[in-house]
Amino acid sequence: MCGIFAIHGIDQPANYRTHAIACSKKLRHRGPDWSGCYVGREAILVHERLAIVGVDTGAQPLFSEDGKIIMAVNGEIYNHLALRQSLGSGVKFKTHSDCEPILALYKEHDTKLCSLLDGMFSFVLLDESVTPSRIIAARDPIGITTLYQGWSSKKPGAVYFASELKALANDCDKIISFPPGHVYDSRDNSTTRYYTPSWWDGDLDGDAATIPTTKADLELIRTTLEDAVRKRLMSEVPYGVLLSGGLDSSLIASIAARETEKVAQAQYELRQKKLKELSSGPSTPVLASELTTVVAWPQLHSFSIGLENSPDLIAARKAAHFLGTVHHEYVFTVQEGIDAIPDVIYHLETFDVTTVRASTPMYLLSRKIKAMGVKMVLSGEGSDEILGGYLYFHAAPDARSFHQECVKRVKNLHTSDCLRANKSTMAWGLEARVPFLDKQFLEVAMNVDPKEKMFSKGSAQEVDEDGCPRMEKYILRKAFDCSPDGKPYLPRSILWRQKEQFSDGVGYSWIDGIKDHAGTVVSDEAFADRSSRWPNDTPDTKEAYYIRDIFDGLFPTEAAASTAIRWIPRGDWGCASDPSGRSVSIHTAAYGNTE
Repeated sequence: MCGIFAIHGIDQPANYRTHAIACSKKLRHRGPDWSGCYVGREAILVHERLAIVGVDTGAQPLFSEDGKIIMAVNGEIYNHLALRQSLGSGVKFKTHSDCEPILALYKEHDTKLCSLLDGMFSFVLLDESVTPSRIIAARDPIGITTLYQGWSSKKPGAVYFASELKALANDCDKIISFPPGHVYDSRDNSTTRYYTPSWWDGDLDGDAATIPTTKADLELIRTTLEDAVRKRLMSEVPYGVLLSGGLDSSLIASIAARETEKVAQAQYELRQKKLKELSSGPSTPVLASELTTVVAWPQLHSFSIGLENSPDLIAARKAAHFLGTVHHEYVFTVQEGIDAIPDVIYHLETFDVTTVRASTPMYLLSRKIKAMGVKMVLSGEGSDEILGGYLYFHAAPDARSFHQECVKRVKNLHTSDCLRANKSTMAWGLEARVPFLDKQFLEVAMNVDPKEKMFSKGSAQEVDEDGCPRMEKYILRKAFDCSPDGKPYLPRSILWRQKEQFSDGVGYSWIDGIKDHAGTVVSDEAFADRSSRWPNDTPDTKEAYYIRDIFDGLFPTEAAASTAIRWIPRGDWGCASDPSGRSVSIHTAAYGNTE
């Protein structure tokens, strides 16, 4: 993943080059490996590179063979080898970059190319083969990568794009978070949805909503998630997994550990083949397989963080021991977390309370991981939204409401968990990949009858014929409650562990510590006057006031504030306004029954 900055529709862009590079420099934490800049007839593209695939040859911006199509990309295209093959031998590639096929796809499919990409991406493509020059910009289906679009009243007719808000905040007086699954085209100034999965209308009101009735296929759920993890191991640099000890991260780690063994075997066989060729001559060249192009340690490395003796640290140790990963755990203090909050908000570019809470430990852990030389990690975001795993989902009044909430949460992931996973890791030049948000897995899991996802707690909780509780994410747990090769995916105490939100699992005193600190720095008088200062999105707690105050100090414009979205549980389902999972009344009662 990388950082991109672009502006299109300006006169004499060469005069703007120095300023454009200065704007892009604010994104250099995303791409510390190299910088590139292209100045066109009426546009500038700047790129900050984090090299993971095509390390030696993939510097950007990328150029078509005739040099008339130029592109800057942030992301990874997992099906790039298949795309290269599909384009035929007539297409000549200059690099090994997984993003380069986009240039040839544009020539053949125009903006429809976006639907052919399997990956996480934001890109800006400049076509100077036409007059006036044309620019298209697109963002991946769910918004795993971040992308902002801006306009300036001082430069009417110009449009800006950047991976982060901070690169646009001083230049643009109108800024939006570019919508996921959409493509912008300067030819008609349109922004059009290209991602239209079968489940997309599930959150509509009344009879317009599409509510699935398909029975859960546990084997398909398992194999599709395994495929999603496998394709995300595409890397030419060492990788690892974030392991909280909860269900989602532990399943990803379990699959990745199995796949890492296969990678090691494939690379061993490749070395043996090369040794044989030294004595007998080279064989006919073939296209590299995905396994042999992955760079991995012999054992998978896992990483966790928490306060001393926190639930996540304890559970992660257990999971890592079972999986045989080389495990690294980091303990932080409440004070260290509080000290980091201003930096966290600078990188997150939001004042949402739950995102700041959860991002702070992830931000601290990412720094430790990057210091080890790791550039990519797998993470477990998305499962709770897809499967209704948050504890408040137990209060859904019926299956239709449950499914509608799942669809809404998936559609808004780019405002919360995807934003957190992307920006808190990329603050240190570490890329997070999220297998649960794979397009194929979404198609399978989002089309399961919501009756099979619903759950109850306490005395109302049911058990299946095997004695397993029908708890949150039951179908995912059940899909992996097997031993296809003689070894279980996870110990039962992890597989059937109750949901903990990351900000809770790292240690319950973390949230309490933020609240206590906010109570000391935000006066009663200032808090009482909060609605005068912020008529819109008025903070409802001193913690929210404290976070918003820091945000405004960093990003003081209304344009910047308008891009932030607050994560709020369903009050109409009787849920507490505090987004912590621990505030759900069933949490404490249920927790004692998970071992």
